[in-house]
Order: sequence, then C-alpha cells, then structure tokens
Amino acid sequence: MDLYIVLGVRQDATDTDIKRAYRRLARRFHPDINPGDHAAEARFREVLDAYETLIDRERRTRYDSGGRAAADAPPARSEFEGFDFSARGVDYSASFGDLFADVLLDRGNRAPQGVRGSDRHMEVQLSFAAAFAGIDQVLTVNRQDVCQACAGKGIAFTSSSACSMCQGTGAVRSVRGHMVFSRTCTGCGGTGQQRPRACRTCQGSGLAMCTEALTVRIPPGVADGETVRVPQKGDAGVRGGAAGDLYVKVHVAPDAVFARHGDDLHTTVSVGVHEAALGTRLEIAGLDGPVRLRIPPGTQSGQRFRLRDRGAPSSRTGVRGDLIVEARLMLPAVLDERSKELLREFGKLNDSRPNDRVPRDSRANRGES
Repeated sequence: MDLYIVLGVRQDATDTDIKRAYRRLARRFHPDINPGDHAAEARFREVLDAYETLIDRERRTRYDSGGRAAADAPPARSEFEGFDFSARGVDYSASFGDLFADVLLDRGNRAPQGVRGSDRHMEVQLSFAAAFAGIDQVLTVNRQDVCQACAGKGIAFTSSSACSMCQGTGAVRSVRGHMVFSRTCTGCGGTGQQRPRACRTCQGSGLAMCTEALTVRIPPGVADGETVRVPQKGDAGVRGGAAGDLYVKVHVAPDAVFARHGDDLHTTVSVGVHEAALGTRLEIAGLDGPVRLRIPPGTQSGQRFRLRDRGAPSSRTGVRGDLIVEARLMLPAVLDERSKELLREFGKLNDSRPNDRVPRDSRANRGES
C-alpha cells in the first residue's frame, strides 16, 4: 500500500503537509473517537504507520528507494558511549538537543497488536422445503486471506547481505564534540543485514484476496430473513489478529400449500358436505410425510384443527411448532335428478336456516315480494 496515498499527500509533500494530513485523519479514525470500531482502528494504525515513516527523513528516503519493507525498521535507540578526546570523527550535523533526545526519549513503540479481520456478508435463496429440512449449501466466498506467497509476513525472501548504512555492524555512531553516541541502525533495525523487499503479491500487507468454495450448513427450520454465522470465514486478521466471521442471510421462497407464522405452519384442506356432517378421517400431505387428520361430525367451514409438533423446527432450539389445518367445505356439482331429490329431502328433514335469513311470512307482512 502506498503510504502517500494512505495520508492523501503528494510524494513531494513537506513535513508540514504530512503533519497536517496526519492530524486530520487522526481526528477521524482515532480509536478513542470510534470505540469498538475495528475497521477504524485498523485504518488509524495504517495512518500512524505512514506518518511515522514519512516524517522520518531517513525512513522516508529508504521507503522512496526500496518500498515498504525498507521503511519498517523499528525506531532507532541511542546510547551514550562516553567521551572521545581525539579530533577525529567530529560530527556537527546534529545538535545537542537531537543527540540527548535520542538518549532520553524512548518512544515506547511496542509491536502493534493484531487487528481482527472484517466480517463478510452474503445472501442465499432457498425453497420452502429446503429451509424446512435444512441443507448443506455450497457458497463461493471472496475474502482476504493470508498471502500464500509470503506466508503472511509481507516480505519477499531474498538472500541476505550486509547493510550498506552500518556496514553490517547494526549500529551507527554519532559524535558531538568529544561525546560519542551509538544508535541502532535504522537501515537494518540493528540486524546488520539488508532489509528484505516487500512481497509483490500482497504489497507488504500480508493479506491477499482469494476465492474459496465453502459448504455452509443451513440448519433445519431457518426462517426467511434469518442469518447464519460461519466463524472465522471472513477476512483474515492483520498482524496475526483473529479472522472475521461470515454472515449468510437466508431468503426463503413462499410455498403454494403451507404458510409459516413463527414456527407454526398453516394449510387448508377441502372437506365434502357429507364428510363435514358425518365426520371422517383424512390423510393430508405434510412437509415431512403424510399426516392423519380427524374431522369430527358437524364440522363447519373455516374451523381449524391443531396438530401438535408437526410444524417447523426452530433453527435455534430444534423444538417444533404446530400444524394448523383449516377445513373448507366443498359443495358438490349437482348434475343428476337423483342427487337433487336427495338434497331436497335432506333440506326438509334438516330445516335449519342461518339467523340472518328472513322467513318468507315476515317478508310478506312487510310488503316485500
């Protein structure tokens, strides 16, 4: 990642420009301003890393010439080695303040802690029957994973050679007057070896995009709009941090026979007039096999029957809801005279009329035809 792009400055930016850009981004992404926001925390660490590299003249020079890996040297530390009263090696390039600041000021930069990877989100469409029974769904996920080229280290493996700044000693000496200071070489971080180059595949981040086919278990009874969590299948963490999670939102297509309300299933069954009057036993199709239903004598149209534990299972507890069956009376198509005669006879024997039906005599008394 280009550190100039991270700060949003040009490559010829001055120290003032870099400080101004850092303050602006810090006010936006600082963890104290965004508590609990892992993405903002990761972004702030990138901004801080870019600032510390570009504000340091030596690290910036190495970065401009060798890329990110050369600039990742830990901050140099200086030690006071004593006095040298010889006239040799006098270096007036640094002031007393610069030299003693290096000795007394320990920046305390600890190795940055790992940052948890971002979560990934996907959606999947299932049939009503598949959501009821559960299914192993194969999904293709695009996510950031550990770079295979560098094993997540962010550096390219090259043959070692002595650092050109310290000649392989790992330290650089500075002299002010007769006082001698020794500083950890910022070019090699005190190792005495040249810094390796940044990995070209991941540009030094240690992460690279990958496409992975995952088999995700959708539990039985998942409802429309529910989300299934797949642990650690989001983006890989930064600097060894934990991976994020994958969240799969499930959309369930409606069914032509069954409707779901909570964990209960609702359906209707057609019942003949004679079956409703005399009672019968019916076998209806359920999502997990046939279901036997008793229709008691005198059943009315719209009457509902509850079959316990024949509904949808809860995706969390596994406890099943109920199956609610609504009876709908179906009138026969009267085609022959014998059927009509039997219905007339039935009507005479069972002269029961709805309450809202007005008798013929009352209509006549009111002058209605």
